[in-house]
Amino acid sequence: MISKEQIFGYQPNEKYNKTIAYFSMEFAIDQSLKIYSGGLGFLAGSHMRSAFELKHPTIGIGMLWKYGYYDQFRDTDADMKPFYVEKDPCFLQDTGITFTIPVHDAPVHIKAYLLKPETFGSAPVFLLSTDVEENDEVSRSITHRLYDSNESTRIAQSMVLGIGGAMLLDVLQFPVDVYHMNEGHSLPLNFYLYSKYQSLDEVKKRVVFTTHTPELAGNESHRFDLLKEMSFFYHLQDHEVKYILGIEGNDLNYTLASLRFARKANGVSKLHGEVAREMWGHYPNICEIISITNAQNKTYWKEESFELALETGEQEQIQLVKKEMKARLFKTVADQCGKLFDPNVLTLVWARRFAAYKRADLLMRNWERFVKLINNAEYPVQVIWAGKPYPEDQGAIDLFNQIIRSAKPLKNCAVLTGYELGLSALLKKGSDVWLNNPKMYREASGTSGMAAAMNGSINLSMPDGWVPEFAKDLENAFVIQPATDELSDADKDKQEAAALMDKLEQVVVPLYYTDQAKWTNILKTAAKEIVPQFDAGRMVEQYEQELY
Repeated sequence: MISKEQIFGYQPNEKYNKTIAYFSMEFAIDQSLKIYSGGLGFLAGSHMRSAFELKHPTIGIGMLWKYGYYDQFRDTDADMKPFYVEKDPCFLQDTGITFTIPVHDAPVHIKAYLLKPETFGSAPVFLLSTDVEENDEVSRSITHRLYDSNESTRIAQSMVLGIGGAMLLDVLQFPVDVYHMNEGHSLPLNFYLYSKYQSLDEVKKRVVFTTHTPELAGNESHRFDLLKEMSFFYHLQDHEVKYILGIEGNDLNYTLASLRFARKANGVSKLHGEVAREMWGHYPNICEIISITNAQNKTYWKEESFELALETGEQEQIQLVKKEMKARLFKTVADQCGKLFDPNVLTLVWARRFAAYKRADLLMRNWERFVKLINNAEYPVQVIWAGKPYPEDQGAIDLFNQIIRSAKPLKNCAVLTGYELGLSALLKKGSDVWLNNPKMYREASGTSGMAAAMNGSINLSMPDGWVPEFAKDLENAFVIQPATDELSDADKDKQEAAALMDKLEQVVVPLYYTDQAKWTNILKTAAKEIVPQFDAGRMVEQYEQELY
């Protein structure tokens, strides 16, 4: 048996009197541990790192994905293709703990591994795997691919995380005061807890929930008959579940169910909290939804040399370090694309998960205007794109490859593959401008710009997600004027694409080349104001005070 002291490896701070189990389908803690897809994982990774720094009594519960999310390579035409390569993180501790959960009324064996705090400087994280000899091939495949496209496999993944994670804590005899669900993937843990305590009120005392998705279609939902068939409800019948949660109809929405099991929930920015309350507030028996804005761990993301340059406050030193960071990024550009970028040239980066609402191609919507911008000999511009589409989202993959083809003949435009923690850090440190142009009210938080600001990259952003809590136009960021809500989606895209180009042509580009003193003051202001408000230490403390 692993003791509490062995799990933490440190003495938790006595000012925190509740022990938290943080359930997340993905964690982005280190480049070598490829068990994440995008922002949800980046958030969870920063949470675990800041919990460690604060010595908060938090443990993570996640999944050990044999093939990760996927590896991003190019085919013979240089188009992006997803590949699945087996991962073997030998630095994880085999706990020796195995147990079973019922899936399709048959036992599935689960093995638990531990990421110890000292390995990467994070709170301890238990990772669950079904890829063990005792299981048949179907059961082994449950933990092969993050967000598997097969519906039954995807459901089973939630069961392993939720039921398996809760059962592991009982096997460990680990005292948990609060179960924190990071998104609705771990919903089955509530059915396990209900079977244990036989009371919705007792479950509510113990469960809190963070919701991330500001649109109904993006919140996972499955048919009751399929969930019942798969033993999703643990030892409960579907009619009992419907009665307990007050659900009618034939589909179970994970977010709605989570809001009825939890005693309190949070949206991930002030704006998203408002959107979430509007989305779900008319449903009966849901818990209170507050706002706790996402954040990133500065210790992990910051560049030490830039931090030292900021402390001097000297423009020349800041610019020198910034060019050194750009030069490091441009080595990767040259390696992948055969293009030699110039550290003296203004460099824009768009890099994040590829999804339609994030509008990776907004900069290119007016092609003639885009070409004119990047061909300006007096004020040259370099542009880099990177990111990962969902591997089964052919539309997003086609968009990614269309941008590759459009950028290919342009010597100052590049598309990079292999977007994971390592490349993400290079891009945030090596960019002058961090571009963020989602459709309004669709980006719940969008934390990448926080880490960019920590490293002297100025946000050029729509006022969505976390941005309205931070951005002051021409003081610490550049804000794109959103279209009015009355317009159609097509007209909004057209108007906001024009507003983005207006901002670049009339403000951002000329400012970089004609007033470096003001440019440097903006990035200095951003770097200083991003912390502590958007450092994950603030987020952990706020969770402690307002959610736990």
